[in-house]
Amino acid sequence: MGVYEGRGQLSKSFKELMNRWAETRSSWDDQRSKEFQEKYLVPLEQDMRSAVAAMDHMATFLQLVRRDCQ
Repeated sequence: MGVYEGRGQLSKSFKELMNRWAETRSSWDDQRSKEFQEKYLVPLEQDMRSAVAAMDHMATFLQLVRRDCQ
């Protein structure tokens, strides 16, 4: 699997998670759900954004390496 494929799969999976969370919040909307979101989902989203940015950087770097090695 290439970097772009992995990035796409990660983004797709996170989007699915957030869609499922939205469905869950429609029936679970209390203080505990807010705590869960703040404790787990907000940091996960930040980590996911960092990972995607790193993957973009890595893909660019790999393209440069491939070009230089040709």
